[in-house]
Amino acid sequence: MSPNLQPSPPNSDEDDLALVDQVCSGDRRAYEQLVRRHERRVFRTTVAVLGNFEDAEEAMQDTFLKAFRHISQFRRESRFTTWLTRIAINEALQRRQARKDFVPLDESSGMDVHFVPRRYELWRADPEKLYGKQELRQIIEAAVQSLPALYREAFVLRDIEELSAEEAAEAIGITVGALKSRLLRARLMVREALAASLEQPPTLGKKIMHAAQDMGMAVAMRMMKAVGK
Repeated sequence: MSPNLQPSPPNSDEDDLALVDQVCSGDRRAYEQLVRRHERRVFRTTVAVLGNFEDAEEAMQDTFLKAFRHISQFRRESRFTTWLTRIAINEALQRRQARKDFVPLDESSGMDVHFVPRRYELWRADPEKLYGKQELRQIIEAAVQSLPALYREAFVLRDIEELSAEEAAEAIGITVGALKSRLLRARLMVREALAASLEQPPTLGKKIMHAAQDMGMAVAMRMMKAVGK
């Protein structure tokens, strides 16, 4: 199963609240409607955290079970979507932390902080002529899935699910400033990952210029190493 990287269909907050009231009154069928309205968003959120479709499906099921059990605790201080997304992230994080290969991530982890794009060519104006919709979607999905989990969460919630910066930050449990920092890096990484498939072929002149820049960088690195000895 693969997530559809189009935004979830817009759901009315008022309709969500009406369904929540029905569920709290004992109408379980109303909860089935809530699940149908939000399952795509929840699945995509758990995939963003876990990067694994099978684990994401299990986390999605746990999310809806937990939300059903605690729906009476929804106080309407935030949108139902934000409340449900926060549960989904928590469930996915617990599952990720339980993995044997789990390594905590932070803003200072490795090359992510110092990521610098290396591809600057303009993108093709009509990539649909080169790729079918399904193939293009697979290219985009692969680019998003290639992101480190730290940045994938922010990118999916903000740019795909189209939550506001405040809602996305609240769901993840970070400040708006931290969210924007992660989102900037995520966008740069996604653009870099997509560039190989979507950019226009460079001209001979640009190839020569890029080669010269790479040579200059190599010389600068050798000088820095020499000075440091």
